[in-house]
Amino acid sequence: MATPSTAGAALSALREDLTGDVIAPGDPGYDDARTVFNAMIDKRPAVIAQCADDADVARSVRFARDLDLKIAVRGGGHSVAGMGVNDNGLVIDLRRMHEVTVYRAAQSVRVQGGALMSHLDRATQPYGLATTGGRVSTTGVAGFVLGGGSGWLDRVHGLAVDNLIGVDLVTADGTEVHASAQQHPDLFWALHGGGGNFGVATSLTLRLHELPAFSVALLLYLPEFAREVTRTYRDVIEAAPVEASGGVIHLTGPPEEFVPPHLVGQLLCGALLTYAGAEDDMRKLAEPLLALPHEVEIVTAIPYADFQCMLDDPPGLRNHWSAEYLTGAPDEFVDVFCALGDAVPVPTATQSALFPLGGAIADGPTEYPVPYRDARWAVHPYGCWEDPADDERCVQWVHDVRTRVQPWSTGAVYLNFIGDEGAERVIAGLGTEHTRRLASVKRQYDPDNVFRFNHNIVPS
Repeated sequence: MATPSTAGAALSALREDLTGDVIAPGDPGYDDARTVFNAMIDKRPAVIAQCADDADVARSVRFARDLDLKIAVRGGGHSVAGMGVNDNGLVIDLRRMHEVTVYRAAQSVRVQGGALMSHLDRATQPYGLATTGGRVSTTGVAGFVLGGGSGWLDRVHGLAVDNLIGVDLVTADGTEVHASAQQHPDLFWALHGGGGNFGVATSLTLRLHELPAFSVALLLYLPEFAREVTRTYRDVIEAAPVEASGGVIHLTGPPEEFVPPHLVGQLLCGALLTYAGAEDDMRKLAEPLLALPHEVEIVTAIPYADFQCMLDDPPGLRNHWSAEYLTGAPDEFVDVFCALGDAVPVPTATQSALFPLGGAIADGPTEYPVPYRDARWAVHPYGCWEDPADDERCVQWVHDVRTRVQPWSTGAVYLNFIGDEGAERVIAGLGTEHTRRLASVKRQYDPDNVFRFNHNIVPS
């Protein structure tokens, strides 16, 4: 155990050695540096290493190991459980490492570990290329991909992790390794859903796809039409090509220009149809939704990267999320889903979302620890609010959604959609057999469970 004097000397050495900055309590910018997306998280790390390159990351890992400090890794800081920060430990902050390099001829992209989805999407858009990204632009790419990666393009281009070509990683002993199908193949397999358990991802290489056009239809309805809207959307998607995605969302009318003033703050039902293609083709698919009585109608072609920024949730709100992956969405389920939508805490930023799966998700590689491929739909209760007085009712509503949709649950879950829900839910997000193999890989690369601020896999 380090003494105060040796710890102080080590901190001084870290400040000297790092190309990036080292921030400790009392330093200017400390409070900003420790703040993450979820305002319910209030952790005070002993040291924040704002790394500028891979060498900084390796040096920071060795520093923490020498002082027996817990390590949290921050990319986008978007984890609802606040896994990118800790108390009294070291935070390896990757936000300065956000360079994106597009290889047009190879249709691939190299993304540094601190890049956000906006960095990735803005870099690939000029080439007419894209890969499956998150549903908001502020999500960190590395955590998103290594946790599986579901977004508007997953039905046509697969989960983000299905497009993973290679990962540069700093392991628990400070070693820099490259994992791919040819190098460290067991580690590469484990990174397909195993998250940040195996080291600090300093860069990822992803496969890109042609995306010359993208279009959307966003319709807002009064809540009394929610059941008909949900059934119609379900039928549209189940008959649609894989280019179509989107979701049905129960929400409070936001104070946006496209929302009539009398609907702001009121419960609404939204149908979002996204389409990896031309507006004319998307509009034909949307005709049954357009035929229903609606209050707001936006039907347009839009650059994919621009759309990715449209649904961003502001930082600084309180968040509690969960999810269930479903065998189907029959009428009986629709009735339950819409009853839960009627109970969305209003007026908050909370949303109840139903997303379609299938397509390239179901057809993707079966060998990876992604056990929810066979699900047809996903329910995502997304609790988001400002006032701490709303904590109890918003958290309870999320719990109620999970409980009520259990009859249709496959039992599997996408871990990026949930917080800290215990070891059994981690297994549900990885698969029982896969968890055993992941634990073995963990023992090889992180036998002391140094990287445990995540959906943790215990080495065995």
